[in-house]
Amino acid sequence: MADFTANILQELNKMDTASYYGKVTGVQGLFIEVSGILSQLSIGDRCNVINNNNQKVPCEVVSFREDKLLLMPYASLEGIGLGCVVEVEDARPVIYPHPSWLGRIINAFGEAIDGKGPLIKGNKPYFIKSSPPPAQFRDRVKGKVDLGVKAVNTFLTICKGQRMGIFAGSGVGKSTLMSMMARNTDSDVSVIGLVGERGREAKEFVEDVLGEEGLAKSVLVLATSDESPLLRRQAAYVTMAVAEYFRDENKDVLCMMDSITRFAMAQREIALSIGEPPASKGYTPSVFSELPKLLERAGPGAGTGTITGLFTVLVDGDDHNEPVADAVRSILDGHIVLDRSIAERNRYPAINILRSISRTMPDCDTEEEYALVAKARQYISSYEDMAELIRLGAYKKGSNREVDEAIFYYPKIEEFLSQGKKEKVSLAEGYELLGNILAQPYNPGA
Repeated sequence: MADFTANILQELNKMDTASYYGKVTGVQGLFIEVSGILSQLSIGDRCNVINNNNQKVPCEVVSFREDKLLLMPYASLEGIGLGCVVEVEDARPVIYPHPSWLGRIINAFGEAIDGKGPLIKGNKPYFIKSSPPPAQFRDRVKGKVDLGVKAVNTFLTICKGQRMGIFAGSGVGKSTLMSMMARNTDSDVSVIGLVGERGREAKEFVEDVLGEEGLAKSVLVLATSDESPLLRRQAAYVTMAVAEYFRDENKDVLCMMDSITRFAMAQREIALSIGEPPASKGYTPSVFSELPKLLERAGPGAGTGTITGLFTVLVDGDDHNEPVADAVRSILDGHIVLDRSIAERNRYPAINILRSISRTMPDCDTEEEYALVAKARQYISSYEDMAELIRLGAYKKGSNREVDEAIFYYPKIEEFLSQGKKEKVSLAEGYELLGNILAQPYNPGA
């Protein structure tokens, strides 16, 4: 009861003493044209349009045109007509996170959608769109994050505060890999943003992937594919804002977002609607300016807290050089590439070790661990270089000792890289298993 009263008092204190109103002068495509309140608003501000059914339709200011401003609604345009009243919302685009948000599912407005009652609001506002800490004051990445996936833990070790991309075509297993990490991580808090995902998967993700134990230390931000592009874009911003709150509480946060591509698609829809010209494969310049603003918010903070970012990227037509994938890869600190050909031979997670990299891994591994992984990578590389000849039977055993060793160790390393989605392997166990494989002596005469 005390928390409920505190929420009401906070809302009363935030109320403005004056109200401003305009009216709808036109509706075109996705936009509502409004006059009468130009001087009161700027890009990104919020308004409510009172439709003919006396319902409030939340909108955002996205553009100005001559003496009119253009609003894009967060909901349907149904019921909105000429002369409808538009009221300026005095609330800033902020959320008020609180420790009690752990275990909750929220929408792109920071409102509870899990049927467990309203959220308790914290005292400090967090802007939905904010800047990362100044570069010169950010701490360095340090210490490993245990994600419970042996292929990632050993070959692509991720450090606290690192930002990593998971690149894959459709149906290759990026969501499954992310779910394994969400369930098995040793981070203090998980903040998971499902941006533009299938609505039916939300309950499956909560019940089957996270479970009660995983959900208890997680906040899930959900915007499904049928929602407006504004909501899908905002879900990504809210995910980062919640992660920033827990980072400022000196927690090690694992922030996962599925997917960055759908965030980019939402931004493209908005930009094309307001007349921005397409630049590369239909993506507008604002898409490529918004990506770093979002992704740079992950990383170490100015204190002891960190945000370790895992962002999935849906590559168009399995083209890993398409514009969004290329832009994201240049911003992040490494990438995990999932290969369809590996998935087709039923090895999951279908990580292509040779095409994946963790840029912070050399500074996090000991010399022994790095040497162990480098040796295994060399065997994979040697085998892949000769794979066609080996499969055709054209390679003659004894021609090259390095290739002979690779043929001996490769099946064992492939088995090591395979892992069931409910299986968990810790960092220490992963290195031990890989070490045991490479410790097996190769006998040329066998």
